[in-house]
Amino acid sequence: MKKVFKREYYLQKIRPFYHSDLIKVITGIRRCGKSCLMLSVMDELRSSGVPDKDILYFNLDKRGYKSIRTPEQLEAAIEEKNAGGDYKYLFIDEIQNVRNFEEIVNAYREEGNFSIFITGSNSYLLSGELMTKLTGRYVEIPVFTLNFQEYLAMRRWRGETLIDVNAAFNRYIRNGGFPQTLEFTDDEAISTYLSNLQEQILVKDVKGRRRIGNKLAFDRVKTYVINNFGGTTNLKNIADDLRRHYQTNIKTETLKHYLEILEKANILYRCNRFDLKSRRSLGGGEKYYLADLGLYFATNTDARINYGPVLENMLYTYLLSHNYKVSVGKIGKLECDFIIAKDGNYYYAQVAMTVAAPETEEREYRVLEAIRDNYPKYLFTLDALLLRRNGIKHLNLRDFIADGMNL
Repeated sequence: MKKVFKREYYLQKIRPFYHSDLIKVITGIRRCGKSCLMLSVMDELRSSGVPDKDILYFNLDKRGYKSIRTPEQLEAAIEEKNAGGDYKYLFIDEIQNVRNFEEIVNAYREEGNFSIFITGSNSYLLSGELMTKLTGRYVEIPVFTLNFQEYLAMRRWRGETLIDVNAAFNRYIRNGGFPQTLEFTDDEAISTYLSNLQEQILVKDVKGRRRIGNKLAFDRVKTYVINNFGGTTNLKNIADDLRRHYQTNIKTETLKHYLEILEKANILYRCNRFDLKSRRSLGGGEKYYLADLGLYFATNTDARINYGPVLENMLYTYLLSHNYKVSVGKIGKLECDFIIAKDGNYYYAQVAMTVAAPETEEREYRVLEAIRDNYPKYLFTLDALLLRRNGIKHLNLRDFIADGMNL
């Protein structure tokens, strides 16, 4: 049996549903660790006394199951393993490979004798017939690539001795958190792996599932957005840049469609704008962050780290994984990096590499001090020396994530 790194945070989320008839839908970008999470769940079920015969596992990307493409083929494969009348735990990995899989999943759920776990690498999984039919009958567990805390833990689990956390942090920024990258020590090998993975995602989760009229234009949009992650989006300006620098003419409606496709493939996450005065979301001016920073550094020839968007991206995905809702904030003419919501509470956050320079300190604090309510305000930097000013909490972002902290 394959030994896997247990991602305890996600196991805590899914454990309450092990024996529930709710369908457990595990989503996330390809190779982020969904399959290993399934294997961890199966290990825990076995440890609790569930016999192997009652655990049915199908990885539809693996040899032996790759040819399963129809509901009838999937049902036949399940029934071949479904021996006896005991309660079963059914695991189906990459279920979107089966056309119209919804009817089979629903049929087994309605039997009442199955606890069902499914994974999918794109968000179309949650926009089809299954989720329309099963409102209130499924639970989604989004999985992200390794955050910095998990990255350190997995390196230790692999037997590495970590001495310099700063060096580990910089390596994490450049190589990202796809678990399999930890198998390689050579940066060039990691870059090759990430480039191939990005192409695999595009082929399997984008071009193989959505009609794209102009593939060259789509690839240039993808490259442009990845290279400019964390920047405020203006569709007209992007279209103008593509026309000016790449001789690519593209309508804003098409550009918006391509961005939605990349978002559905979990390559990008969209962070909408929120107006503090009106307390409503605003159309336009949103930001896009990457599912993993490795996607940027693997394809970008500029090796320098622009810490502004990098640290924003890191905090954004960390907060999403901890069930916070995150928006870009607008306060009159000022912009707050993040307005964060959870359980009816709000939090405000600015992110910068350092506020050692007086002018930078003033710029970052001015935004937070302009907010007049009493919700907590945070300034995240990489500074070792933390400031105190007007009740704003100044935290080291690396330590915040490494310690698994919450707001």
